[in-house]
Amino acid sequence: MNLEPRVVRLVKGWLILGVACLLMAGVLAILLVVSRTPYIQNVIPWIDFFHTALVVHVDLSVLIWFVAFAGVLWSMYSGDAMVAPGFAALGFAGAGALVIALSPFIGAKNPLQNNYIPVLDDPIFLTGLVIFFVGFILLALRSVIALPILKAPEGYDGGLRFGVSSAAIVALLAIVSFYLSIRSIPAGVKPLSYYEMVFWAGGHLLQLMHTMMMLVVWFFLARVIMRDFAFNRMLLIAVFALVLAAALFSPMVFLMYSTDSTAHRDMFTDLMEYGVGPSVVVSALVIVAGLMRNEKAPGTGHLQAALISSIALFAAGGLIGFLIEGVNVIIPAHYHGVIVGVTLAYMGFTYYLLPHLGYREPSFRLARIQTYVYGSGQFLHILGLALAGGYGVQRKVAGAAQGLDSLKKLLSMGLMGIGGMVAVIGGVLFLVVTISAMKKT
Repeated sequence: MNLEPRVVRLVKGWLILGVACLLMAGVLAILLVVSRTPYIQNVIPWIDFFHTALVVHVDLSVLIWFVAFAGVLWSMYSGDAMVAPGFAALGFAGAGALVIALSPFIGAKNPLQNNYIPVLDDPIFLTGLVIFFVGFILLALRSVIALPILKAPEGYDGGLRFGVSSAAIVALLAIVSFYLSIRSIPAGVKPLSYYEMVFWAGGHLLQLMHTMMMLVVWFFLARVIMRDFAFNRMLLIAVFALVLAAALFSPMVFLMYSTDSTAHRDMFTDLMEYGVGPSVVVSALVIVAGLMRNEKAPGTGHLQAALISSIALFAAGGLIGFLIEGVNVIIPAHYHGVIVGVTLAYMGFTYYLLPHLGYREPSFRLARIQTYVYGSGQFLHILGLALAGGYGVQRKVAGAAQGLDSLKKLLSMGLMGIGGMVAVIGGVLFLVVTISAMKKT
C-alpha cells in the first residue's frame, strides 16, 4: 500500500482521533460496568454520573470512533484528491470530539438516552456535536466527490472501492435524513422524543454505512490473510449494492409517513434489517469458507483473530436481535454484539495499517491475545445481558433501579459485569499495543 505523504498524515490524523476517543470511552466504560455490577454498585459514591457517562461513552465509542475510522478508509481510497478539505473535516471533527469528551466535566448535564446518538441536552455538549457534524459533512462530501462510484477500477480492489464509495453516499443520505427529520418534527415535542425522532432515520442509515465499511475491512483482511482468496468482483459489488439500494429508498419513507409515526420507525428498522442481513450473511459464509480451505500467509495470526472475532460477535449480536421482546437489556445485548463486531474489524485493520503509516509493527502475539480477550469479554457481556433481559431486567437503568430481586437476575448481571471487565481489559490492551507501535523507534 503506497500513499502520498500528505495522505499518510491525513490517515494518521483520523486514526489518532479514533484511538483517542476509544481511550476516553474506555475510562467511562469502567464506570459504567461497575455501576451495574451487583454488590460493587453499592459502593460507587457517584452513581448519579451513570447516565451522563453513558451518553458520552456511546457517542465516543460508536459515533466518533466509527466516523473517524470511516475517515481512515475514505482518505486511503481517495488518495491525494482534495486533501485540503480532508484536513478541514478532520479539524472540525477533532474539535467537536474534544468538546463532547470534556462536556460532562465542565458542567454539561441533562442526559437523554435516545437511540443512536444520545445527547446531553446542554449547550456545551450540543455545540460540540454540531462542530463534529460539520466535520462529518465535509468528510462525506469530499469522499463522494473524490471517490466517484461509477469509476471503480476492475478487479477485487475495484469491488472494495465500490463499497467505500457506496458507504460515502449512504453517509450523505444519513445527513440528509437528520435534516429532514428536524424539519418534519411536530411542534411541542418533549426533548427525549424530539432527539429520538431527530436521530432515528439517520441513525439507521449510519448503521448501514458502518456495516458497509466493516465488510470492506473483512474482505480486505481476507485477501491479506489468504493470498489465494478470490471473490468475484460483480458479486462483491452486489453485496454493497444491496445495502446501498436500501439506503437510497430512505427519502421515500419521509414522503410516505410522518416522522412521528410508528410506520416511519418500523420502515427504517426494516430497511436496516433487510439491507444488512443478506449481505453480511453471504460475506461471512464466503470468508469463513475461505479461512477453512486456504493457506494462510505467515505473520497474519493476529489479523485472523480479529477477522474471526469480528464475524463471530456480529453474528451473535444479529441472532440475539431475534429475541427482542419489550424494552429490556436484550436490546443492548443485540446492538453491543453488532457494534463490537465492527470495532473488532477496525482493531484488526489498525494492526495491519500501523506499519504502512510509518509506525512500528505491533506485537503480533499481544495483538492476537488482545483480540481474543476483548472478543470473549464482549461475548460474556452480551450473553449476560441477553439472559438478564429474558428475566425482565430493564435497559438504561443502574443501581437499585435494576430490580435484581432474584438469583437468576443477579447471576446474569454478574456475568455481564465479569464480561464487561474482561472486555475493558481487552480494550486497554488494544490501546497499549497501538500506542506502543505509534511511538518512535
